[in-house]
Amino acid sequence: MKLSRVFTVLALFALSPFVVAADDFKPVVLEGKDGPGKGKHVVLISGDQEYRSEEAIAQLAKILATRHGFKCTVLFTTDPKTNTINPNINNIQGLEALKTADLMVIFTRFLDLPDDQMKHIAEYLEEGKPVVGLRTSTHAFNIGGGKTYARFGNGSNVKGWEGGFGRQVLGEKWVAHHGGHGKEGTRGRITEAGAKHPILKGIKDGEIFGTTDVYTANPPSDSTLLVMGEVTETLKPDSKPVAGKKNDPMMPVAWAKTYKLGEGKAGRAFNTTMGASTDLDFEATRRMIVNGCYWAAGLEDKIPDSSDVALVGEYKSTPFKFKGNKDWPAVTPADLFK
Repeated sequence: MKLSRVFTVLALFALSPFVVAADDFKPVVLEGKDGPGKGKHVVLISGDQEYRSEEAIAQLAKILATRHGFKCTVLFTTDPKTNTINPNINNIQGLEALKTADLMVIFTRFLDLPDDQMKHIAEYLEEGKPVVGLRTSTHAFNIGGGKTYARFGNGSNVKGWEGGFGRQVLGEKWVAHHGGHGKEGTRGRITEAGAKHPILKGIKDGEIFGTTDVYTANPPSDSTLLVMGEVTETLKPDSKPVAGKKNDPMMPVAWAKTYKLGEGKAGRAFNTTMGASTDLDFEATRRMIVNGCYWAAGLEDKIPDSSDVALVGEYKSTPFKFKGNKDWPAVTPADLFK
């Protein structure tokens, strides 16, 4: 063996066993079982620093694939040196999967992805393909002025892109916490329009609950407000509503709309400011999100009377809390699907 080749081999062995070269990257793909979603491809994207989107997105993918037949490609913010999940690092490999996607489900927060990754999201949206946004995706991106995709940033003031991706696609950007963060929960109150909408099929008023607080949100007038968020005194589902102005009027926590970017095609968007991993502990909340995926993908006629949203495998949600760059556990995407 030539000396140069020996050095190359030794160098490879010296690398961490978790290092994944770009050419060797393989996303988590769940092939759909039998169900109405058979033949449809959903790309689910995780990347928030507080609400454990990696847990929520992984479980949602399992439910969509196992209970409803959707093929699911699941992508995460990862450290390219270790392939471990870390949403403080602006890196999501595998976004080219959006080229064949029938639906994008996004749960990210203030990301500044490189151009070669953002272009896949931009191209997807220009085609007017459907989107489901969860919790912090109202402020999915934080991209500074002068960059190629600065218009996607939460603070964008680019003409026609005011408020960035959140406002222009989902219907709202980051505004503020309306409920008491970490202290007051959210109970879903179904609107008159929501009671007739397929996304809330099989869900009764007051069944939707989450331990995350209500966000301030004022979606555009062409949005269909489906669920209003009743601020609760505690994080318990049987908690009393808070008295006073926080619930008069209530803020919307789920709505449906169409979006159109410039000269692009129009597409469907369903957004909920709920969806943290702890919110998925509640059956009706899971059902709303799953039904929202059906509707966005144009499958509203196939929504079951009561969608099967039973948890798949062991699911232990982690209480939400910000974590710094070095505080994330050494968990790879594959670990979430064992």
